[in-house]
Amino acid sequence: MSRRKTERLLNLVICLLATRRPLSAEQIRHAVPGYDRDGDEAFQRMFERDKNELREIGIPIDVVRDPWEEEPGYRIQRQSYELPEITLEPDEAAVLGLAAQVWQRASLAEAASGALLKLRAGGVATDESIGGGAGTGALELRVDTRDPAFPALWNAVRDRRVVRFDYRGAGSENVRERTVEPWGVVSRRGRWYLAGFDRDRRAPRAFRLSRITGQVVTVGRPGAVEVPEGIDLRAMVGFPEEPAPERTALIRVRQGACEGLRQLATAVHPGCEGWDEAELVFADTERLAGWMASLGADVEVVEPPDVREAVVRRLKGALA
Repeated sequence: MSRRKTERLLNLVICLLATRRPLSAEQIRHAVPGYDRDGDEAFQRMFERDKNELREIGIPIDVVRDPWEEEPGYRIQRQSYELPEITLEPDEAAVLGLAAQVWQRASLAEAASGALLKLRAGGVATDESIGGGAGTGALELRVDTRDPAFPALWNAVRDRRVVRFDYRGAGSENVRERTVEPWGVVSRRGRWYLAGFDRDRRAPRAFRLSRITGQVVTVGRPGAVEVPEGIDLRAMVGFPEEPAPERTALIRVRQGACEGLRQLATAVHPGCEGWDEAELVFADTERLAGWMASLGADVEVVEPPDVREAVVRRLKGALA
């Protein structure tokens, strides 16, 4: 929907809500921006389409026929437009509070906190300390979506749009372009996956978000993707993974910084010029690279080369 049309529909709703008496089509034409520049026939067609669209999304427009007037009048009854009072049981409110906590660090954090604020404003108590027991906060749930591709893929799933991205296969540095019909974004064992239909391989596939490089580009129109009925997205990403062999990374760490990294290191050797050298055992290249990139200028990966390149790639992506 174009911005001009969206503004016109919004203005029409505001106009019909604010009026104390039904307005004729001619009065609406002069009162609502976006109508006054059209001819009579064009206005009538546009006005009819707008009324139908508003009714389709659940906005009730009443038609009032006054026997003393030639033309019918239109208005929106406030009591019909407004939502009824929302009452939640304690367990339902607790679930909403817990769900908002889960998204605290994700890209949906703002929407989640805004929803909670509206509920509290309406007098609904949301239990944010659930799971804490005697020690509030003992159970802390988080959904970590630091993968840069997550917001674009989430929107593509919502809008049912085809996506295209560059993907690096497991255990390989080769990057290939993939075109995918997204069915859903799923978390498994702390990692995020896109499940969908791979148009290049002509088969359902799952893609780990941390292996997507560059930008995710949408292809075609919204609504083009049809999700098969009964599809089990979790089963699609439930394939067995071969455990990666453990390796040792050599990390330069700024003196006096990164105490957590130092605690996990198998060895820390004094360095020079304000740096120490830490040896860190790891199995997942991308997970280690994400951690090192988050520490910024306090660390520098010396080896192995694939971890160093993965950190550089993430930092360049953040800069872009």
